[in-house]
Amino acid sequence: MVDVVVSLLDSYLWEPYVYNKLPSFLSPHPLVRDFWGVWFLVAVGGMIMYLLFSSISYLFLYDKSQEKHHLFLKNQKRREVALCCWSIPIMGIITTPIMMLELHGYSKIHSGLPSGGVPHLMFEIICFILFTDCFIYWIHRGLHHRWVYAYIHKPHHIWKVPTPFASHAFHPIDGYMQAFPYHLYVFLFPLNNWVYLALFLFVNFWTISIHDGDYRLPSSLNLVINGAAHHTEHHLKFTCNYGQFFTLWDKIGGSYVPPAAAEVTKQMKKEEVVVNEAKPVRRQKEE
Repeated sequence: MVDVVVSLLDSYLWEPYVYNKLPSFLSPHPLVRDFWGVWFLVAVGGMIMYLLFSSISYLFLYDKSQEKHHLFLKNQKRREVALCCWSIPIMGIITTPIMMLELHGYSKIHSGLPSGGVPHLMFEIICFILFTDCFIYWIHRGLHHRWVYAYIHKPHHIWKVPTPFASHAFHPIDGYMQAFPYHLYVFLFPLNNWVYLALFLFVNFWTISIHDGDYRLPSSLNLVINGAAHHTEHHLKFTCNYGQFFTLWDKIGGSYVPPAAAEVTKQMKKEEVVVNEAKPVRRQKEE
């Protein structure tokens, strides 16, 4: 799928508006063209996707009462966006080499339906999610080690009460490391190219969703799904709930903490209602 997009960019953007205007001796090597095309796709495409879907999440899903939390920082949303806009282009440079290997056929990405049909395709999806959930747990936990935390992962933990705009606000190396299992998977196991694209979009949506402060997850699923409440708990306490999709590896690793963030938010709302009800209503002056 990446090859199609890079080819279209090359044909309709770089070739007519950039390369054709350069002297022949400055015409870039095909590998340089590929690198530039992939980087543009990752950096600019990633930036557009981040800004668009984080904004939608903030406008329609995010519980804005959390901005009254005493740990919510001044100008926090602007600072989250600024960190992300600085980080994504650099993450793109680091990620492009491994995506070029995918582009040139060194991975197990395939274009057809597997021999097992749709059931096998569903099996591939389940394997991808379980594989990446396991690896991201251990990578994320490793990023909290005292030897690396202050240098790499701490910028993401500036936000104790995150908004959707904090979802991709990482140090570039941090973002690359946590995204690495998604790329590693397709070098080890087969995956349909359209499914790979869909899962890439899903992962980004999920990353936004666990930062959106929307805790409307059925209580029966709280024991299994690592939702926004679990991840807010992680931002507040640092040493728990490292998982990406599920709580399984937190329970195995002894780092699972039941989410109390949702209850705290409910209590804040109750207190706000009490305060508002206690405020005296000024009588209008009679004319």
